[in-house]
Amino acid sequence: MARKNLINGSIWDEYSQKVQESMNNPKNMGEISEEQAKEMGCKLIVADFGAESCGDAVRLYWAVDEASEVIKEAKFKSFGCGTAIASSDYMAELCKGKTVSEAVKITNIDVERAMRDEPDKPAVPPQKMHCSVMAYDVIKAAAAKFKGVDMAHFEDEIIVCECARVSLGTIKEVIRLNDLKSVEEITQYTKAGAFCKSCVKPGGHEAKEYYLVDILAETRAEMEAERLAKNAEVAVSGSGISGDLSFEELTIVKKFKAIEAVIDEQIRPMLMMDGGNLEIIDVQDGGENIDVYIRYLGACSGCASGAGGTLFAIEDVLQSALSAKIRVMPV
Repeated sequence: MARKNLINGSIWDEYSQKVQESMNNPKNMGEISEEQAKEMGCKLIVADFGAESCGDAVRLYWAVDEASEVIKEAKFKSFGCGTAIASSDYMAELCKGKTVSEAVKITNIDVERAMRDEPDKPAVPPQKMHCSVMAYDVIKAAAAKFKGVDMAHFEDEIIVCECARVSLGTIKEVIRLNDLKSVEEITQYTKAGAFCKSCVKPGGHEAKEYYLVDILAETRAEMEAERLAKNAEVAVSGSGISGDLSFEELTIVKKFKAIEAVIDEQIRPMLMMDGGNLEIIDVQDGGENIDVYIRYLGACSGCASGAGGTLFAIEDVLQSALSAKIRVMPV
């Protein structure tokens, strides 16, 4: 039973029931002796990994069938907090029954997701997300021992933060999953950038190929582009237009409807927030270009940006959603 008396209120609620149960009753805590491994017809692998960022450490035991490379048993010892224990427990469980080559593909994201009660709700609070990274690294340490190679042999991801051993893929995944909007939030969730800070932005004591500020900006831009594309798809679908034809193949009437649907979904709300609006006057298809004639209304009428920034934004949305041939012509 979970020790609910240790942490009260909303803080405890940030931990999944799986994590709470594993903290108190880890199924895979312990060790495998040489004798036990031999009884299973296996080779014993013992690997250690410590996280300098928080002082936690974990020891992983594998009993591996040398012929098939299947991990028949996995145990661990953890020297750290309750979350480190739970992460190590689930990491060991994920290793069982896999080959060494399969196990080495287990990521910290896999470990954290395995601890969730609900698919879309993180298993632990942001400041504890880094514990699953240690479990991810000790697997590589064990695989390196079994294969007789260096840990770097298995590193197929780009490491952005060397201090906390956080990869580019993990950072982008966490930004998307939790809708992060600042570097401080990335650090909360992953510990990336919490220590030497060289990976936060250019100008640190060590030059980097990837910086958190750039990764955040690029990932947010990708998310926004995907959102706009999805909204445009919904808008066009809602207009009753068949998906069997391209926009260029539609009749003028259906082109008008598609344009109107995208404007209603993505453009009009933006204009109305500032007291403006627009109406579509005409749509003319000249073959090379599809000209959309609009008239600004309200606060947009006579606004200088109507021929500049606002116009470019409207045109960009319509081109991205429907056709690169579209030109927007204010009248």
